[in-house]
Amino acid sequence: MCDTKPTPPANSISEVKKRAVRLLLSVYLLSRRMGGFLDKPKTEKSYESGQGNGLKYGVVSMQGWRVEMEDSHSAVTSLPGDFKDWSYFAVFDGHCGSGVSTHSSQNLLSTIMKTDEFQKMPPQTSVQTDSDDVISIIQRAIHTGFLQLDATMREMPDVVNGDDKSGSTAVCAFMSPSYFYIANCGDSRGVLCRNGAPAVCTLDHKPTVPAEKERIQRAGGSVMIHRVNGSLAVSRALGDFEYKSVEGRGPTEQLVSPAPEIFVELRRSEEDEFLVLACDGIWDVMSNEDVCQFIHHQLTLTDDLTKVASSVVDHCLFKGSRDNMSIVLITFPAAPKPIAEVVEREKKFEAYIHRRTLEILESDSSVEASRVLQLLNEEDIPDLPPGSVLGAKRSFIESLLESRRSNLSEQDCKE
Repeated sequence: MCDTKPTPPANSISEVKKRAVRLLLSVYLLSRRMGGFLDKPKTEKSYESGQGNGLKYGVVSMQGWRVEMEDSHSAVTSLPGDFKDWSYFAVFDGHCGSGVSTHSSQNLLSTIMKTDEFQKMPPQTSVQTDSDDVISIIQRAIHTGFLQLDATMREMPDVVNGDDKSGSTAVCAFMSPSYFYIANCGDSRGVLCRNGAPAVCTLDHKPTVPAEKERIQRAGGSVMIHRVNGSLAVSRALGDFEYKSVEGRGPTEQLVSPAPEIFVELRRSEEDEFLVLACDGIWDVMSNEDVCQFIHHQLTLTDDLTKVASSVVDHCLFKGSRDNMSIVLITFPAAPKPIAEVVEREKKFEAYIHRRTLEILESDSSVEASRVLQLLNEEDIPDLPPGSVLGAKRSFIESLLESRRSNLSEQDCKE
């Protein structure tokens, strides 16, 4: 008896080939969209800080493992004109280039403030509470501003001629004296910490979210390997105009939408501790709860917000984040303050790290901070203070290694 399998119909073979081609195309587009990685991460950081309108902020960015730095940010403690008591902050996470993220960081605020909706706003004072009309106007102004900025960028020469195919997620926050207005487009995220826990959290716009997937499919696209057409990992973004060319559909009906989702929250001066705006390089390895607990503890050690934000970035790198990382940390009067007892415990922890780092350096003169962290992580560190995290000490270890090697080099020169 013959055991050969029957020949499948020709149309079945054709369908298999089509699926294989689509899969190969998806893999290619994914590799092109994702970009390359470095042999080792670039750990140099950029810093910014300031204060005003009863808040303080710190910004830290790191390129990390990515070949290019594509993040950008904005920080304005006092808006112009009648809105001097309002503040604005934003993080933009670029992909496939930094053109859109850079342009957005420079122009989103002004675009929103120039909208017809925002121009209808009555003069603001620091003592009034936003009325329902004002809240509605702000929401419409933010929504319109995102769409107008996106439409404007479509006409930029580098976009028109095809040289710039970049896109960017965005998360921004307006703070009036009485309300938070937090808007996100994509998977950068904003989290408000109140009483040590997440109180308001934006929702990531991923292609697998049912409502997002439905829009993508209605526009003629598909969701493969959790990506739009097997390539783009977010379903909303500024730029990415190759996904916004379906005829007969409006800007919010395309494969990728530039529309933000807006969260409005009444401020509670006695409970609001801090607001975090960050790209997905942070959220890929830390949950909302993780970030709130981590920062809450760090604020009991120092009131230097760039140092706190830097420790978040270091910890995320240690936990395996492979993306660019940018974080804006904004604190309010109810934020935790340094506690002498906690600070003293942390000094003992750092003294242990200091001693062990120098011992490791003596046995391996070329050792890097990542290797020191790996070795220390395998040890049973005595009396590890509650809340302390080893990964947050990367910068501390790097400074120790640099200082020690510099001293050894000077001694060699003298000899």
